[in-house]
Amino acid sequence: MSRTGLIFVSHSRKLAEGVKELLENMQPEAVTAACGGEEDGGIGTNPEVIQRGIESLEGCTEAVILTDLGSAWMNAEIASEISSIPVLLADAPLVEGGLAAVVEAGFGKDAAAVKEAAEKAWDMRKST
Repeated sequence: MSRTGLIFVSHSRKLAEGVKELLENMQPEAVTAACGGEEDGGIGTNPEVIQRGIESLEGCTEAVILTDLGSAWMNAEIASEISSIPVLLADAPLVEGGLAAVVEAGFGKDAAAVKEAAEKAWDMRKST
């Protein structure tokens, strides 16, 4: 059976950790990692930090990455290319897409289904 982990990538370590905290609270069955900031704690993203996040997903056979901004996506692509497990990148809003993703991952869905759910979050509205 596959188990899909989630990696939240942001230029800010605090933002990535906050998204992780919020979404784990909503779906504690999901396995997640927060990858934010540079090695020195500054603002930015780093493929090595993201790669360590992927490797930290205990018991996961595949992963989905959600990012905040363009260069985070580029660094996530680099990290995914050297990953020991299959990784998909979801073109989705970080929080809303992350919520859809943790729900699906927590229910044991594969990476393709988790990515699809995250990307559908572009249609989520806060109001009608």
